[in-house]
Amino acid sequence: MALAAIATASSNPLHSSSLAFTTSTGRGGGGSYCTRTRKRNHCLKITGSNPAHDSALFQAAHHTVDTYIKSGMVIGLGSGQASGMAIQYIGLQLGAGALKDIVGIPTSVACASEAARAGIPLGHYEYCSQIDFAFDDADVLEERTLIAVIGRSRLQAEESIIQEKAILNAADKLVFMTTEKQYKSGSDGSIPVLVNPLNWLQAAEEIDDLFLGDAEVWRRPSAGLAGPNGGDFPLVTNEGHNVLDIIFTSPILSLAEVSNSLDEVDGVVDHGIISKFPCTAVIASESGLSVVDNLPKNAVKEP
Repeated sequence: MALAAIATASSNPLHSSSLAFTTSTGRGGGGSYCTRTRKRNHCLKITGSNPAHDSALFQAAHHTVDTYIKSGMVIGLGSGQASGMAIQYIGLQLGAGALKDIVGIPTSVACASEAARAGIPLGHYEYCSQIDFAFDDADVLEERTLIAVIGRSRLQAEESIIQEKAILNAADKLVFMTTEKQYKSGSDGSIPVLVNPLNWLQAAEEIDDLFLGDAEVWRRPSAGLAGPNGGDFPLVTNEGHNVLDIIFTSPILSLAEVSNSLDEVDGVVDHGIISKFPCTAVIASESGLSVVDNLPKNAVKEP
C-alpha cells in the first residue's frame, strides 16, 4: 500500500446523538458472525499542508469534491456533517465557475435544503437515468470491505433509508467520508431496520432471536426516549415503516452476514447496511486523510 497524509492541526468529529437501549427478551439461539472477508484494500494517503483551523472532515469533503467531481456530472448528494461541507463547497465552486452544469440528486430532505441554499440545481432520482458520482457520510465503515452503516441517528420521519441506498447504489462511483474512529473491523453500535408496522413485533422478536446475547432490539420513538415498544408515538417514516434499532453489545465480525440474515426476516423492508463494489472511502484523522478502496489487489482501476 502507498501511504501519506494531509496534516491538520485539529479534528472536528461527526455530531451524533446516542439512543438508550435495554434488553428485549427473545427466544431461540443467538447467531454467530465469524466469516472474515479476504478482499484486500488499497490505501493511498495524500501529502500537503493546510490551515490549522481546518478540520479533518472539512479536508475530506474538499478532497472528495476536488478529486472526483467534474463539470456536467449528475451527483448523489449525501447526508451528514462531511456531506454538508461537500455540498457547501460544490456551491462555492459553481459560483466561482470552477464547476458547471452540475445536477444534484439529494438523498434526504436535509441535504436537499442544504443544496438549495448552496445554489446547486436539483433533480429527482426517479427521473434521473444516470448518476455519475455519489458521496455520503458513514456512521460505521467496515475495514477492508467498506460495507457501511447509515441512518443511525439522523433518520427521521421525513428521511428515507430506501431512497438513500437506492441513490448510492445507482451511482457509477461512490465515496464515503468518515473518521478513523468509525473505520474499523469488529464494529459495534446500532443498525436501523425498517419493518412493516402491522407485524413489527414479530419481526423484532425474530431479530432478537437471531442475535440473542449479542444485541438488543428497540422500536424507535418519534421523539425523545421511550420503552422498547417505542412509546405511544413510535417513529413512522414517510413510506409508512417503523424503525427498529438493533444495538450490538458484541463486536460485529461481518456486516455482510448481518445484512444477509436481516434480509431473510419476514416483515423487514430494508436496513441501514449498504455494500457496494467498487467503493472508495476518504477517512479523516488528526494526522490527515487516508483514501482506501475495496478493489482486489490485482484489479485495474478505471481512469
